[in-house]
Amino acid sequence: MPPPRGAPEAPPRPSPPRHWPLPATDPEVSPCRPGGSAGTAALFRFRSVPLPVPVAAGMLAAAVRGLARAARRGEGGRGGGGAGPGRARPGQATCPFLSAAGAGPAAVQARLAGSSAAETRPTVRPKNEVEQKQLCAFGEYVAEILPKYIQQAQVTCFNELELLIHPDGIIPVLTFLRDHTNAQFKSLADLTAVDVPSRQYRFEIVYNLLSLRFNSRIRVKTYTDELTPIDSAVPVHKAANWYEREVWDMYGVFFANHPDLRRILTDYGFEGHPFRKDFPLSGYVEVRYDDEVKRVVAEPVELSQEFRKFDLNSPWEAFPAYRAAPEPLKIEAGAKKEDAK
Repeated sequence: MPPPRGAPEAPPRPSPPRHWPLPATDPEVSPCRPGGSAGTAALFRFRSVPLPVPVAAGMLAAAVRGLARAARRGEGGRGGGGAGPGRARPGQATCPFLSAAGAGPAAVQARLAGSSAAETRPTVRPKNEVEQKQLCAFGEYVAEILPKYIQQAQVTCFNELELLIHPDGIIPVLTFLRDHTNAQFKSLADLTAVDVPSRQYRFEIVYNLLSLRFNSRIRVKTYTDELTPIDSAVPVHKAANWYEREVWDMYGVFFANHPDLRRILTDYGFEGHPFRKDFPLSGYVEVRYDDEVKRVVAEPVELSQEFRKFDLNSPWEAFPAYRAAPEPLKIEAGAKKEDAK
Protein backbone atom coordinates (compact mmCIF):
# COMPACT_ATOMS: atom_id res chain seq x y z
CA MET A 1 0.00 0.00 0.00
CA PRO A 2 1.59 3.32 -1.02
CA PRO A 3 2.04 5.89 1.77
CA PRO A 4 -0.57 8.69 1.92
CA ARG A 5 0.16 11.95 0.23
CA GLY A 6 2.17 14.29 2.39
CA ALA A 7 3.07 11.61 4.98
CA PRO A 8 6.73 10.89 5.77
CA GLU A 9 8.25 7.61 4.74
CA ALA A 10 8.32 4.83 7.31
CA PRO A 11 11.81 4.24 8.74
CA PRO A 12 13.10 0.67 8.98
CA ARG A 13 11.92 -1.28 12.02
CA PRO A 14 14.68 -2.66 14.27
CA SER A 15 14.13 -5.77 16.30
CA PRO A 16 12.52 -4.81 19.66
CA PRO A 17 13.36 -6.63 22.89
CA ARG A 18 11.72 -9.93 23.72
CA HIS A 19 10.49 -8.77 27.12
CA TRP A 20 8.76 -5.68 28.38
CA PRO A 21 11.46 -2.99 28.85
CA LEU A 22 10.57 -2.20 32.46
CA PRO A 23 12.72 -2.98 35.48
CA ALA A 24 11.89 -6.38 36.93
CA THR A 25 12.30 -5.15 40.50
CA ASP A 26 9.61 -2.49 40.45
CA PRO A 27 8.80 -1.42 44.04
CA GLU A 28 5.17 -0.73 43.06
CA VAL A 29 4.62 -4.24 41.64
CA SER A 30 3.95 -7.32 43.72
CA PRO A 31 2.82 -10.82 42.65
CA CYS A 32 -0.88 -11.01 41.99
CA ARG A 33 -1.28 -14.73 42.65
CA PRO A 34 0.98 -16.65 45.03
CA GLY A 35 0.20 -20.04 43.49
CA GLY A 36 0.47 -21.40 39.97
CA SER A 37 3.40 -22.23 37.77
CA ALA A 38 6.58 -20.21 37.58
CA GLY A 39 5.52 -18.64 34.32
CA THR A 40 2.17 -17.60 35.75
CA ALA A 41 3.70 -16.18 38.92
CA ALA A 42 6.11 -14.10 36.85
CA LEU A 43 3.44 -13.06 34.38
CA PHE A 44 0.73 -11.69 36.64
CA ARG A 45 1.57 -8.81 38.90
CA PHE A 46 -0.38 -6.45 41.10
CA ARG A 47 0.47 -2.76 41.16
CA SER A 48 -0.07 -0.92 44.45
CA VAL A 49 -0.29 2.86 44.18
CA PRO A 50 -0.30 5.22 47.21
CA LEU A 51 -3.82 6.29 48.06
CA PRO A 52 -4.92 9.95 48.27
CA VAL A 53 -4.56 12.19 51.32
CA PRO A 54 -7.34 12.54 53.92
CA VAL A 55 -10.46 14.57 53.28
CA ALA A 56 -10.00 18.29 53.80
CA ALA A 57 -11.13 19.77 57.08
CA GLY A 58 -13.43 22.22 55.32
CA MET A 59 -15.37 19.44 53.59
CA LEU A 60 -15.59 17.54 56.86
CA ALA A 61 -16.91 20.62 58.65
CA ALA A 62 -19.55 21.10 55.98
CA ALA A 63 -20.60 17.47 56.34
CA VAL A 64 -20.86 17.81 60.12
CA ARG A 65 -22.96 20.97 59.79
CA GLY A 66 -25.27 19.11 57.43
CA LEU A 67 -25.63 16.28 59.95
CA ALA A 68 -26.39 18.79 62.70
CA ARG A 69 -29.13 20.41 60.60
CA ALA A 70 -30.55 16.98 59.77
CA ALA A 71 -30.56 16.05 63.45
CA ARG A 72 -32.33 19.28 64.40
CA ARG A 73 -34.95 18.69 61.72
CA GLY A 74 -35.46 15.16 63.00
CA GLU A 75 -35.91 16.43 66.58
CA GLY A 76 -38.64 18.82 65.52
CA GLY A 77 -40.52 16.36 63.28
CA ARG A 78 -44.09 15.16 63.51
CA GLY A 79 -45.11 14.43 67.05
CA GLY A 80 -41.64 15.23 68.37
CA GLY A 81 -40.56 11.63 67.76
CA GLY A 82 -37.53 12.38 65.64
CA ALA A 83 -34.05 11.45 66.74
CA GLY A 84 -32.39 14.51 68.28
CA PRO A 85 -28.71 15.29 68.62
CA GLY A 86 -28.32 13.24 71.77
CA ARG A 87 -30.38 10.15 70.99
CA ALA A 88 -31.02 7.82 68.07
CA ARG A 89 -33.66 5.37 67.02
CA PRO A 90 -33.07 1.68 67.81
CA GLY A 91 -30.56 0.23 65.41
CA GLN A 92 -29.54 3.64 64.02
CA ALA A 93 -25.91 4.78 64.17
CA THR A 94 -25.16 8.19 65.61
CA CYS A 95 -22.52 10.69 64.57
CA PRO A 96 -19.60 10.87 67.06
CA PHE A 97 -19.70 14.66 66.86
CA LEU A 98 -23.39 14.73 67.83
CA SER A 99 -23.44 12.01 70.48
CA ALA A 100 -22.90 14.41 73.40
CA ALA A 101 -25.99 15.64 75.17
CA GLY A 102 -27.10 19.05 74.03
CA ALA A 103 -24.61 19.15 71.18
CA GLY A 104 -25.17 22.40 69.32
CA PRO A 105 -23.12 24.18 66.68
CA ALA A 106 -20.55 25.34 69.25
CA ALA A 107 -20.10 21.82 70.63
CA VAL A 108 -19.85 20.39 67.12
CA GLN A 109 -17.14 22.89 66.19
CA ALA A 110 -15.24 22.10 69.39
CA ARG A 111 -15.43 18.35 68.72
CA LEU A 112 -14.36 18.94 65.14
CA ALA A 113 -11.37 21.07 66.12
CA GLY A 114 -10.20 18.48 68.64
CA SER A 115 -10.62 15.39 66.46
CA SER A 116 -9.50 16.72 63.07
CA ALA A 117 -5.99 17.28 64.40
CA ALA A 118 -5.84 13.87 66.10
CA GLU A 119 -7.37 11.66 63.39
CA THR A 120 -5.82 11.57 59.93
CA ARG A 121 -7.32 8.52 58.29
CA PRO A 122 -6.87 8.11 54.53
CA THR A 123 -9.77 7.32 52.26
CA VAL A 124 -9.35 3.64 51.46
CA ARG A 125 -11.18 2.05 48.57
CA PRO A 126 -12.52 -1.39 49.56
CA LYS A 127 -10.70 -4.25 47.91
CA ASN A 128 -12.83 -6.55 45.78
CA GLU A 129 -11.19 -9.96 45.89
CA VAL A 130 -13.77 -11.57 43.61
CA GLU A 131 -13.32 -9.03 40.84
CA GLN A 132 -9.54 -9.23 41.14
CA LYS A 133 -9.57 -13.01 40.77
CA GLN A 134 -11.85 -12.77 37.74
CA LEU A 135 -9.53 -10.26 36.07
CA CYS A 136 -6.48 -12.40 36.81
CA ALA A 137 -8.24 -15.45 35.39
CA PHE A 138 -9.21 -13.60 32.21
CA GLY A 139 -5.68 -12.22 31.83
CA GLU A 140 -4.25 -15.73 32.22
CA TYR A 141 -6.75 -17.00 29.65
CA VAL A 142 -5.74 -14.38 27.08
CA ALA A 143 -2.02 -14.86 27.78
CA GLU A 144 -2.31 -18.62 27.21
CA ILE A 145 -4.04 -18.07 23.87
CA LEU A 146 -1.58 -15.39 22.65
CA PRO A 147 1.74 -16.25 24.36
CA LYS A 148 3.74 -14.93 21.41
CA TYR A 149 2.62 -11.33 21.87
CA ILE A 150 1.53 -10.83 25.50
CA GLN A 151 4.63 -10.33 27.62
CA GLN A 152 3.04 -9.37 30.93
CA ALA A 153 -0.40 -8.97 32.48
CA GLN A 154 -1.13 -7.05 35.65
CA VAL A 155 -4.07 -5.85 37.74
CA THR A 156 -3.79 -2.40 39.25
CA CYS A 157 -4.95 -1.46 42.74
CA PHE A 158 -8.20 -0.11 41.24
CA ASN A 159 -9.00 -3.50 39.67
CA GLU A 160 -8.01 -2.55 36.13
CA LEU A 161 -6.58 -5.25 33.87
CA GLU A 162 -3.55 -4.27 31.78
CA LEU A 163 -1.92 -6.28 28.99
CA LEU A 164 1.67 -5.38 28.11
CA ILE A 165 2.32 -6.64 24.60
CA HIS A 166 5.05 -6.77 21.98
CA PRO A 167 4.85 -4.06 19.27
CA ASP A 168 4.27 -6.71 16.61
CA GLY A 169 1.14 -7.93 18.41
CA ILE A 170 -1.00 -4.81 18.12
CA ILE A 171 -3.21 -6.08 15.31
CA PRO A 172 -3.54 -9.72 16.56
CA VAL A 173 -4.25 -8.75 20.18
CA LEU A 174 -6.74 -5.99 19.35
CA THR A 175 -8.49 -8.26 16.83
CA PHE A 176 -8.73 -11.06 19.38
CA LEU A 177 -10.12 -8.75 22.07
CA ARG A 178 -12.67 -7.37 19.61
CA ASP A 179 -13.94 -10.61 18.06
CA HIS A 180 -13.65 -13.22 20.83
CA THR A 181 -16.98 -14.18 22.37
CA ASN A 182 -15.63 -13.87 25.92
CA ALA A 183 -14.13 -10.41 25.37
CA GLN A 184 -16.04 -8.32 22.79
CA PHE A 185 -14.02 -5.15 23.41
CA LYS A 186 -15.46 -3.50 20.32
CA SER A 187 -15.13 0.13 21.40
CA LEU A 188 -11.82 1.98 21.42
CA ALA A 189 -12.38 4.57 24.14
CA ASP A 190 -8.96 6.23 23.94
CA LEU A 191 -5.50 5.93 22.43
CA THR A 192 -2.64 7.96 23.85
CA ALA A 193 1.08 7.86 24.57
CA VAL A 194 3.39 8.35 27.56
CA ASP A 195 6.90 9.78 27.15
CA VAL A 196 9.64 8.65 29.54
CA PRO A 197 12.93 9.94 28.06
CA SER A 198 15.11 7.94 30.46
CA ARG A 199 14.05 4.60 28.92
CA GLN A 200 15.50 3.01 25.84
CA TYR A 201 12.01 2.68 24.39
CA ARG A 202 10.75 5.99 25.67
CA PHE A 203 7.19 5.92 24.34
CA GLU A 204 4.37 3.81 25.77
CA ILE A 205 1.35 3.51 23.47
CA VAL A 206 -1.81 2.96 25.53
CA TYR A 207 -5.09 1.55 24.14
CA ASN A 208 -8.17 1.79 26.39
CA LEU A 209 -10.89 -0.61 25.27
CA LEU A 210 -14.51 -0.91 26.39
CA SER A 211 -16.82 -3.92 26.19
CA LEU A 212 -20.46 -2.87 26.19
CA ARG A 213 -21.56 -6.51 26.22
CA PHE A 214 -19.87 -7.26 29.57
CA ASN A 215 -19.60 -3.66 30.88
CA SER A 216 -15.85 -3.96 31.44
CA ARG A 217 -12.66 -2.19 30.40
CA ILE A 218 -9.14 -3.32 29.55
CA ARG A 219 -5.91 -1.45 28.89
CA VAL A 220 -3.36 -2.60 26.31
CA LYS A 221 0.16 -1.14 26.34
CA THR A 222 3.06 -1.42 23.94
CA TYR A 223 6.32 0.45 23.47
CA THR A 224 8.50 2.09 20.81
CA ASP A 225 11.19 4.74 20.37
CA GLU A 226 11.67 7.83 18.23
CA LEU A 227 12.46 5.94 15.01
CA THR A 228 10.65 2.61 15.28
CA PRO A 229 7.21 2.59 13.60
CA ILE A 230 4.34 0.53 14.96
CA ASP A 231 1.30 -0.85 13.18
CA SER A 232 -1.77 1.30 12.88
CA ALA A 233 -4.93 0.12 14.66
CA VAL A 234 -7.25 1.70 12.06
CA PRO A 235 -7.96 -1.68 10.34
CA VAL A 236 -9.32 -2.95 13.68
CA HIS A 237 -10.90 0.20 15.14
CA LYS A 238 -11.84 3.09 12.87
CA ALA A 239 -11.82 5.42 15.88
CA ALA A 240 -8.02 5.13 16.04
CA ASN A 241 -7.65 7.35 12.95
CA TRP A 242 -7.64 10.75 14.66
CA TYR A 243 -6.12 9.39 17.88
CA GLU A 244 -3.05 8.16 15.98
CA ARG A 245 -2.80 11.45 14.12
CA GLU A 246 -2.78 13.22 17.47
CA VAL A 247 -0.03 10.95 18.86
CA TRP A 248 2.01 11.48 15.69
CA ASP A 249 1.56 15.23 15.94
CA MET A 250 2.35 15.54 19.65
CA TYR A 251 4.95 12.78 20.19
CA GLY A 252 6.27 11.88 16.74
CA VAL A 253 5.38 8.17 16.91
CA PHE A 254 5.03 6.89 13.34
CA PHE A 255 2.10 4.54 12.62
CA ALA A 256 2.66 2.30 9.63
CA ASN A 257 -0.22 1.69 7.18
CA HIS A 258 -2.19 4.65 8.47
CA PRO A 259 -4.62 5.90 5.80
CA ASP A 260 -3.97 9.63 6.36
CA LEU A 261 -1.14 10.34 8.80
CA ARG A 262 -1.04 14.15 9.01
CA ARG A 263 -0.80 16.69 11.77
CA ILE A 264 -4.09 17.45 13.46
CA LEU A 265 -3.42 20.06 16.19
CA THR A 266 -0.39 22.14 15.25
CA ASP A 267 -0.08 24.63 12.41
CA TYR A 268 0.86 23.70 8.84
CA GLY A 269 4.61 23.59 8.41
CA PHE A 270 5.26 23.17 12.16
CA GLU A 271 8.60 21.51 12.91
CA GLY A 272 9.08 19.22 15.87
CA HIS A 273 6.67 17.60 18.30
CA PRO A 274 5.40 19.58 21.32
CA PHE A 275 5.17 16.68 23.85
CA ARG A 276 8.69 15.32 23.38
CA LYS A 277 10.05 17.34 26.31
CA ASP A 278 12.95 18.70 24.24
CA PHE A 279 11.99 22.37 24.26
CA PRO A 280 12.63 25.14 26.83
CA LEU A 281 9.97 26.21 29.26
CA SER A 282 11.40 29.62 30.19
CA GLY A 283 11.39 31.52 26.89
CA TYR A 284 14.54 32.66 25.17
CA VAL A 285 16.88 32.59 28.19
CA GLU A 286 18.06 29.52 30.08
CA VAL A 287 19.87 29.48 33.42
CA ARG A 288 22.75 27.14 34.23
CA TYR A 289 25.76 26.94 36.55
CA ASP A 290 29.09 27.69 34.90
CA ASP A 291 32.12 25.96 36.41
CA GLU A 292 34.56 28.44 34.89
CA VAL A 293 33.06 31.59 36.37
CA LYS A 294 31.73 29.74 39.44
CA ARG A 295 28.29 31.29 39.28
CA VAL A 296 24.89 30.97 37.67
CA VAL A 297 24.77 32.47 34.18
CA ALA A 298 21.86 33.21 31.85
CA GLU A 299 22.32 32.42 28.16
CA PRO A 300 20.06 32.68 25.13
CA VAL A 301 18.17 29.53 24.23
CA GLU A 302 18.74 28.08 20.77
CA LEU A 303 15.36 27.06 19.33
CA SER A 304 14.76 25.03 16.21
CA GLN A 305 12.22 27.61 15.15
CA GLU A 306 10.94 30.94 16.38
CA PHE A 307 7.70 31.21 18.24
CA ARG A 308 4.88 32.17 15.94
CA LYS A 309 3.36 35.59 16.48
CA PHE A 310 -0.19 36.22 15.36
CA ASP A 311 -1.55 39.74 14.91
CA LEU A 312 -5.26 39.13 14.81
CA ASN A 313 -7.96 41.74 14.69
CA SER A 314 -11.38 41.41 16.23
CA PRO A 315 -13.10 38.25 14.99
CA TRP A 316 -16.12 40.28 14.00
CA GLU A 317 -14.09 42.12 11.40
CA ALA A 318 -14.12 39.01 9.24
CA PHE A 319 -17.90 39.17 8.86
CA PRO A 320 -19.09 42.22 6.91
CA ALA A 321 -22.69 41.61 7.92
CA TYR A 322 -21.84 42.38 11.54
CA ARG A 323 -19.98 45.60 10.85
CA ALA A 324 -21.57 48.87 11.76
CA ALA A 325 -23.27 50.36 8.74
CA PRO A 326 -21.54 53.52 7.57
CA GLU A 327 -23.53 56.66 7.98
CA PRO A 328 -24.78 58.01 4.66
CA LEU A 329 -23.33 61.26 3.54
CA LYS A 330 -25.67 64.18 4.01
CA ILE A 331 -25.44 67.11 1.63
CA GLU A 332 -26.79 70.24 3.18
CA ALA A 333 -28.65 72.52 0.91
CA GLY A 334 -26.97 75.86 0.37
CA ALA A 335 -28.60 79.23 0.98
CA LYS A 336 -30.81 80.33 -1.85
CA LYS A 337 -29.63 83.36 -3.76
CA GLU A 338 -32.06 86.16 -4.25
CA ASP A 339 -33.16 86.72 -7.82
CA ALA A 340 -31.27 89.53 -9.45
CA LYS A 341 -33.49 92.39 -10.44
